[in-house]
Amino acid sequence: MPARWRIVLVSMVFLALVMGMAAELLLAGTAPSFAAVQQATRSSEAMLLDRNGQMLHVIRVDFQHRRLPWTGYDEIAPVFWQVLQVAEDRRFHRHHGVDFRALGHAAWQSLRGRRRGGSTITMQLARLLPGAPRPRNVVKRKLLAMSMAWALERHWSKQQILEAYANLVTVRGEVQGLAAASWLLLGKAPSGLDRAEAAVLVASLRAPNAPWQDVARRARALTEKTSQAEIGRLADRLAQPEGMAAGPALAPHVAARLLGKEAPVVRTTLLATLQRTVQALVQGELGQLQGRHVQDAAVVVLDNQSGDVLAYVGGVRGFSGAFYLDAAAAPRQPGSTLKPFLYGAAIAQRRLTAVSLLEDSAVQLTTPSGLYVPQNYDRQFHGLVSARLALAGSLNVPAVRVLMLLGVDDFVAQLRRFGLSTITQDGEYYGYALALGSAPVSLLQLANAYRTLANGGMWSAVRLRLDAPKTAAVRALDAGAAFIVADILADNGSRAVTFGTDSVLALPFWAAVKTGTSKDMRDNWCLGFSKDVTVGVWVGNLDNTPMHDVSGITGAAPIWAAVMRLAQDAAAASPPSPPPGVSATLVYWPHGTEPPRREWFLAGTEMAQVRSVSAELRPRILSPAPGSILALDPDIPHDLQQVVLLSNLAEAPGQLGVAAHPLHWELDGMPLGTGPWLSWKPRPGRHMLRLLGPDGAAWDQARFVVKGG
Repeated sequence: MPARWRIVLVSMVFLALVMGMAAELLLAGTAPSFAAVQQATRSSEAMLLDRNGQMLHVIRVDFQHRRLPWTGYDEIAPVFWQVLQVAEDRRFHRHHGVDFRALGHAAWQSLRGRRRGGSTITMQLARLLPGAPRPRNVVKRKLLAMSMAWALERHWSKQQILEAYANLVTVRGEVQGLAAASWLLLGKAPSGLDRAEAAVLVASLRAPNAPWQDVARRARALTEKTSQAEIGRLADRLAQPEGMAAGPALAPHVAARLLGKEAPVVRTTLLATLQRTVQALVQGELGQLQGRHVQDAAVVVLDNQSGDVLAYVGGVRGFSGAFYLDAAAAPRQPGSTLKPFLYGAAIAQRRLTAVSLLEDSAVQLTTPSGLYVPQNYDRQFHGLVSARLALAGSLNVPAVRVLMLLGVDDFVAQLRRFGLSTITQDGEYYGYALALGSAPVSLLQLANAYRTLANGGMWSAVRLRLDAPKTAAVRALDAGAAFIVADILADNGSRAVTFGTDSVLALPFWAAVKTGTSKDMRDNWCLGFSKDVTVGVWVGNLDNTPMHDVSGITGAAPIWAAVMRLAQDAAAASPPSPPPGVSATLVYWPHGTEPPRREWFLAGTEMAQVRSVSAELRPRILSPAPGSILALDPDIPHDLQQVVLLSNLAEAPGQLGVAAHPLHWELDGMPLGTGPWLSWKPRPGRHMLRLLGPDGAAWDQARFVVKGG
């Protein structure tokens, strides 16, 4: 049969079929609205983005297909549209949904044994629409697509048709939509596709499960300017199992906190480059610590001004048996990292200055659970030391003495003002061990507390979502006290008493820092801040097993120092300026307790010389001991029961004349009497006993409880 008669025969059969199904197809060709199709297309992935829109983490929430949120026409590289139309529909902008020339050519190719569809992009889209009928009969399916294509072209713009096609088409395996294919297969946004990448993706459309060699061959036919090696490399990505991975996994703990079906795309405050580098640093440091039984670590980096979380590593894979737990949010014992807030509160209340001498000697404290005997990290005592050296060197016994001076309840209230919400009990529950970090806190909250010090005592909430409103700042600590504490924490010379002068904590720019280790070496911390950022690091074991010979210097501090160098621009890391009401004075110790130095003081607390009274003669309360619980005897008349309030001067009255240096006793804010000891008729309740000097300054104080009555 001549070729022209074959064409006539095919055309007659085709027209007969069209006329036979015309009524049914015209009724079926009702196009849905573009908005309805867009709204019905849901992502199978929830994506976590950094503050600049770069993908950080992807989790799958729908396991029927792989599809990302709807992508607009302008969010796709123009080269993709060019390659797509060359491959699938050269006359796309000249037809009205059906290209009869393409259909005729496809029919002729079929007669010659060469399979060719002839469907336009619009006809292909008609079959992709949600709820579109898919009859088994091939001819009927083709005619139905034609009818729907005409309807789409009447109601949709050409740009809307292309946009919907790019979002609904299956590209590779279960991956639907160009955005999903670009992100999940090539690891980049569709806006960044080049010609070779576009060619590989378009070449996959005709047979989404075709071997990569066939994809590469089709892609080379679509672009002449790209080398065969480049096309082969890209097509090979489609053949690799890891090429179908969900995408980057830089912030799993943040993703678990923020993502879900109701929040498929969340833009965070994180910086992808910093997050990636910090994660690698943590991984490397844990590798170095494997011989010391260290399995877990967490890091947070905060922007001081905004409170934005710039990096959040809740843990890393490879070492932990509990990686799914978020170590940055888990409450752990903070060790000595609470001391700056203790000293800050005492300085703000003018109970202490940076030159105040504290006694670093053995002390035994009565608590409801028995005697509490605090020890320093090195198991040694240093005698009289200034508050600056005691805090910078992280001496434990002086910190407990400061807490005795301040009061545990006041310290608990202070910590809550710094946002440490996990401290929920009263002072009696925690006792004097609170000075050494007996109350669990989370790394994120503790880092924000240090950020509060960096901001002059002004606290505000942190942000993880870029669209979250910023909270108003509230004062947690006097600005002058916060400045003095920060200056102490940045004093490398003063911390040398414990850490030496060349420790990892000494950075080439101004930075305040504090380490901490909890009981039995279960938690190791390092927190600090520079001009612009605050960095918090925790190292330990989430299964609560102790580490082996790990201190703040060897565990968390190396990570802290490395992250601080990354996050802070050294050229901009200037030290803070003193706020109003803070001045510097040259101070001397006549007995050579410490070398002369210029020291910061709150207005009204300045001194040029520091004189000490020997530890044996300094007035102190011996009884009742801090934390004592006294009980009234029900068998003795209440009026006959007495409690002796005893100072150490009662045991050595001749060594310090009481007449020349009278001691005043104060109970619950009311004067009680004068002398080295007093007899007091007890009454039930909680009491605060203070021992005052002639100038009204408190030498010592003790909280105790009387029960019964």
